[in-house]
Parts: sequence; C-alpha cells; structure tokens
Amino acid sequence: MTKITDYDGPVLEIDKLSISFFTRLREIPAVMDFSVAVQPGEAVGLVGESGCGKSTVALGVMQDLGVNGRIVGGSIKFKGRDMSEMTQEELRDIRGNEIAMIYQEPMASLNPAMKIGKQLMEVPMIHEGVSKEEAHARALEVVTDVKLPDPKRMLDSYPHQLSGGQQQRIVIALALMTKPSLLILDEPTTALDVTVEAAVVELVKDLGKKYGTSMLFISHNLGLVLETCDRLCVMYSGEAVERGSIEDVFDDMRHPYTQALFRSIPLPGADKNARPLVAIPGNFPLPHERPDGCNFGPRCNYYMEGRCDQGYIPMDEVEGNERHVSRCLRMTEIDWDAPPEVAAKAEKPAVGEVVLKMDHLKKYYEVAANALFGGGEKRVVKANETLSFEARESETLAIVGESGCGKSTFAKVLMGLETATDGKIMMGDEEIQDVAIQDRSTETISSVQMVFQNPFDTLNPSMTVGRQIIRALEVFGVGESDADRRQRMLKLLDLVKLPRAFADRMPRQLSGGQKQRVGIARAFAGDARIVVADEPVSALDVSVQAAVTDLLMEIQRENKTTLLFISHDLSIVRYLSDRVMVMYLGHVVELGTTDQVFAPPYHPYTEALLSAVPIADTSVEKEHIVLEGDIPSAMNPPPGCPFQTRCRWKDKVAGGLCEQKVPPVRTLEDKHQIKCHLSEEVLASMTPVIKIAAE
Repeated sequence: MTKITDYDGPVLEIDKLSISFFTRLREIPAVMDFSVAVQPGEAVGLVGESGCGKSTVALGVMQDLGVNGRIVGGSIKFKGRDMSEMTQEELRDIRGNEIAMIYQEPMASLNPAMKIGKQLMEVPMIHEGVSKEEAHARALEVVTDVKLPDPKRMLDSYPHQLSGGQQQRIVIALALMTKPSLLILDEPTTALDVTVEAAVVELVKDLGKKYGTSMLFISHNLGLVLETCDRLCVMYSGEAVERGSIEDVFDDMRHPYTQALFRSIPLPGADKNARPLVAIPGNFPLPHERPDGCNFGPRCNYYMEGRCDQGYIPMDEVEGNERHVSRCLRMTEIDWDAPPEVAAKAEKPAVGEVVLKMDHLKKYYEVAANALFGGGEKRVVKANETLSFEARESETLAIVGESGCGKSTFAKVLMGLETATDGKIMMGDEEIQDVAIQDRSTETISSVQMVFQNPFDTLNPSMTVGRQIIRALEVFGVGESDADRRQRMLKLLDLVKLPRAFADRMPRQLSGGQKQRVGIARAFAGDARIVVADEPVSALDVSVQAAVTDLLMEIQRENKTTLLFISHDLSIVRYLSDRVMVMYLGHVVELGTTDQVFAPPYHPYTEALLSAVPIADTSVEKEHIVLEGDIPSAMNPPPGCPFQTRCRWKDKVAGGLCEQKVPPVRTLEDKHQIKCHLSEEVLASMTPVIKIAAE
C-alpha cells in the first residue's frame, strides 16, 4: 500500500470522541468527549491514572476495541480521513504500516518460537512486498538504530535469549520497520529498570527525529512525559481535563486534578517530615458510578456544591492562550500560586539502637551450565558479595539498584527463605543467617515481615480481608481468643486507614492501593520490628503512592519500626529514606545518609542512576549520562570492579586497575562509604547531577 503523503494537517485528529463498552447489564462509558490532535513530527503525552481511559483511546485509534467496545460519538481522523469510514482492508494496511503501537510488556508483542530476524523481516515483506534480501538489510539497519550490541547475533536470537531492555528495543525496531507516520507508545518503559528506561527514552526521541515520526506517548509518569513530549493531555475518569504545551501545563496548570497530581509526587525539596506529600483524598470513581457535573468534584479542594455538580462541563481556553485548555468552571477564581495547605509537620523520630547487623554476608547459588537438562559443569551465581551494614530502630534504609543486583536475594536471606553462604546476620543478639524460615521461632518470624511489590499476588483470592489478617495473628500467636484477634484485626484496619467494613470484603472488591494496605496491615500484625518493603508502591498510581508511603511513615513513627525500603525509584528514596545503600551486581558500591548519596562525590554508578531518574519539574537541570550496555550476568561477572564495563570514569584510573582488582571499601567524610578506585582528587572534582534552577 502506498502511504498517504499529500496531507499537511494533523497526523491524528481526535474530536469529541466517546467510547463505551457494552455488557449484558449496562453500557459502560470508558471515554467521553475526548479531543486531541498530533501534528507532524510532534510528540504528545497522554497522562493519567490507571482506568482513566488512556489505553482505550489508543485502542480506539487502532480500531481494535474488541467485541464489546464501540465508538458511540465523535471521530478519529488519520491524515484527514475518518477511520470509522475505512474498510477492514484499508485499516489492515494502515496498522503497522502507517500507525504502529508499542505495548507495555515486550514479550506480549514477540513470538517466542521465532527468531528475531524473521519477525522483523516479516513486517516490510507483508506490508510492502519487498524481497527477503532487502527486508534483511532493513532489519539489520533498524537493529543497529536501536543501539543493540552485535546486530547480526541479535537477528539470529530467540526472544527469551534477550534481556527485558533488549526485548523492548526489538519491539521498537518492529514498530519502526515500515517508518510509520504515527507511533503510539503505551507505557513502554514501565517494566524496565530506570537506567534502561533512560536509554530507551533517549532512543525513542532520537528515532522520532530521524524518521520524522509523530508520537502519542501514554504514561502515568509525569517526569518521562516532560523528557519526551512537546505537548500534554491530562486525563481523569474518561475525560481530558487539561491540554497544552509542556511549559503551559507544568508551570501554569489550570486544573485542580493536575495540581493534585503534582502535589502527590516527590519532587526535589519534598521532605517526609517538613514538607510531606499531599495525597489526593477519596478514590477514583468506577465508570458506572461517576458523579454529576465534574468527575473530579468529590475529590477536589475547590469543589462548590450547586455549581460543580451541575450538568456538562466544557473545555475552556485559558485566558491569553488558545492552545491551553482546561475543564474547570472555577479556573479563573482559584489562586493557582497559593502554597498547598500542609498537614501538621511530623516530628522526626529519634533513631534508636542497632536492630539489624549484616557482616560480610555472601549468597552464592550453584546452577548447572545447562539449566534445562542439568548437563555441563556447575556454575556459581554470586548474588550477594560481602554485604555489610547496620540498621537502627525507627530508621528507613533504602536499598537501590537495577534488576539482578541482589536486592531481593538479600531480602530472601533476611526473611529465612534462603540461608546465607557465608557471613553473619544479627537481629538483636540472635544470629539468623543459617536458620531457614521453618526452623525460626514464631517471635523471630513476626519480628521480620515483608510488604511485597504486587498486592494482587500476595492475598488469597478466596478468603476475606479480615480472615487473612486474623490468620496472620493466629500464626504469630497474638491474642487470647478469637474475639481478641478480631478486635486486633479491626485496629489494624484502622491503622492502615481502611474502613472496618472492609473486613468482610474479598480481595477482588478492592483497588490496588487498598490491597497494598491490607498487605501492610498483615505485615504489622505481629508488631514487626523490621519491615522489608520490596518495591511496595511501584505497582500503584502516583496519587495512591503518596498515601501508601505516608501511611508507612506514620506507622513507623508510632511503632518505631526499622524499614528496609527496596526500590529503583530514586525520587521516592530521596523523600523517604534516612540512609541509602546502592547495590550493583551483588556488591554494595555506596552507603551513606540520603544527603551524602544525593550530592557529589558519587560512586560512578550512583551518578548514572541519579541522571536516569525522570523528574517532573521544568526548573531542574540534569547532567545527561546514559549507561551503555546491559547489567552483566551474576553468573559471569566482569573481572575487577563489577561496574567497569559501563563506567565513564574508568580512564581516570591508571594502569588498568579497574579491570584487575575489586576496589576496596573506602570511608569518606562522616562514615560515607564508596567502593571505587577513583582518587580523592577525581571524586572531589565531581559536580552535582541534578541542579535546581534558582527561583
């Protein structure tokens, strides 16, 4: 099919679009009165929480709404042509040829039984009828464009032989094979590490320029949208609520929901005690329970009864800027520059005695060279190498690093799910590194508890919420009788700010944030002294994240808990933690207070991590460091310093020392530890990665 080239208006024009899904019971409106336009070569961000209709808009553009979905109003025009009037054959030609989509989960887009090269070659052969040789040449060019190492070997690999970041690059290469005019990216980096995310985002921007592709970038991460897009559309509960350029929306927002979103994300300067985040009150409305008038009304600080709950609310221009519009009746009456009403400042709890001490902890796994059939010699995976640190009462210690760095292995050893290969773990006066969970005393088990990343997997779907918490109390031997335990369970629900009526609900009746609260209540059932929180908010929306992190802090203040917070999100780490431990390939490469770790001198890896974090603030300037290559395998680590294969400072160390010898742990000022060969002079010359422009 020849491409539509003689049209010079918007590539994509969505006008007053409404999409509904039809069930046996009712019509469920998913998107209402939604308009957005994407100009040639422009990147437009679509931002909002889960369930607001972002992906439904994308599926509407692809005309792929399934059996139950229907466009019930408005139009979607691609290069001036109404897509609802196209035949199935025309749509088939446009999909993949003119409009391509990149999904959140790369393996869902790849055929596991087909080599990468063949999957890439299929696209131009089917859409453009090119020869096998030309398709192969183009596949090689695109794989080189997406900066994958050894492109020829990549084409000859199966998807399972690639890392998550490499798979996502192949999916981007697939989407670019026909040089589409419009690329729709649906949360393309959510499943990736922050350093890989930075490289993929950089790649998408460069390729957009090279191929002149327009982009619709769907995300809930405002920082990412700031770094990738020219314009922005904010969605809430099926409607667009604000639209404008990045500068308009970030610096001159004119909708209460946009403002509330920004107040619930940890930007530089937020502080858990002095300047806590402000969570959005209430819950997201279900599609068939939306309020009258403004959908955001029941959760809005500026809500006026009798006005905000009446009829249809249109999108209006912001005075003096016809490209900036907002769906708010009180837009001109609100003082947008007024500081938020801050909750009472919390007292920083005094850090108490050491409750957990690790001394030269090692955890190695033996695996067969051929894991599938058990053949070949044994290989050793060094998951944790000589971890040493201590954590105190009422302290939050963050453990940061990419996937595969050993964070979760260390948590498993602490919990007793694995035993240590060497070294010591002292909890109070007790050594626990060699005691598996089934051999631990009830007291030890209840003292160390865990809050997991995915709240959906940690609850029993066939047991009520109250029963699951009571079950934990029974295991921990808490309470004299069933009535005692029921009272304690209700108090735990109060503690995590869930209504007591939720005790009789099943997990499927709860939202993600509510499920995570149940997980936290269960972790605190036995008065845990140490709580390991493994990415506890990464599966949650930003507004829910703020509520859950503040809840963890509040419980910590009351119970004097030690919190080990495992995360790759450095914005939350900066907000929450007192001290930070940075891990890379099983090693602790930096350990210090939050202020020490976030200010130079850094370990070169910490520096790259800080540069990779997207920050939703136009006044922040970042030094641009993109790590080349993927994290090496713990089965085959590089010789010398584990980070030397990706380090940009390596040439500052004489005599190839980085390749030969693991660096010693050095203590800088005030117990700040760094595992690095760089000299004092070079470390002293480092400049801040994140600079906040003066007001």
